[in-house]
Amino acid sequence: MTGPTDAPVAFDMDAYFRRIAYDGPRTPTLDTLREIHRRHVAAIAFENLDPLLRRPIQLDAESLQRKLVDGGRGGWCYEQNNTLRHALDALGFRTTGLAARVVWNRPAGAVTPRTHMLLRIDLDEPWIVDAGFGGLTLTGPLRLVPDVEQETPNGPFRLAPCDDGFELQARLGDDWTPLYRFDLQSQQLADYAVVNWYLSNHPQSHFLNALMVARTDASGRFTLRDNVLTVRHADGRVDARTLDSPAALRAALETEFRLVLPDGPELDAVLARFTTPA
Repeated sequence: MTGPTDAPVAFDMDAYFRRIAYDGPRTPTLDTLREIHRRHVAAIAFENLDPLLRRPIQLDAESLQRKLVDGGRGGWCYEQNNTLRHALDALGFRTTGLAARVVWNRPAGAVTPRTHMLLRIDLDEPWIVDAGFGGLTLTGPLRLVPDVEQETPNGPFRLAPCDDGFELQARLGDDWTPLYRFDLQSQQLADYAVVNWYLSNHPQSHFLNALMVARTDASGRFTLRDNVLTVRHADGRVDARTLDSPAALRAALETEFRLVLPDGPELDAVLARFTTPA
């Protein structure tokens, strides 16, 4: 029996660039990285429909291409950042996969497992990119330097020193909110595959018990948690509304999140879980 590997793979760059509406240079520069990162998160939504449907999440390049690029779907961090990594590698960027412990909305001092994936990109200096952190995902790369407020297209972030690594923080209003902690130890695809399986199958995984969808573009951040759709506009306004039927959820998934929904009648049964009063 063989597991996933990090061997070089063929990646259809033309299809990927059509998916994210990118027609710029194909040179491994900071400007290229910024534009691809911004367009990726605007086009490919974070979503956990397959875990809710009890469908396996595959991380090999062919499966990622079929689902996120050709199929019009989204995915969670391992799918998002591995897809982005294939594209960046094909352009000649030097990429390293990293792992993080999520601390957002966790009790202070809680020790969490390394369940999140992000990427290090080495140009003249190291940078961090992340296309898969849901409602607060980065929309631009960050220099890998501590204690410097860095602007992105959708708000400021910073990297605070933490133990032997860094803590990513987002400025929400007047406060800096911790999101996750990571070090610079390189991760292999096999490392991600183990946690990917755990999150897809453990009965206490929040990805099996809540509907979570997010997309961010120049107009703002769109998030769906169960049946509550929230839009945080670029001008600071926040709109939230409750979706009261599977049809309303379907419409939001197809419009605000630009998803091609998976086939099969079981999707309506899943969506009904989040619109039927307990």
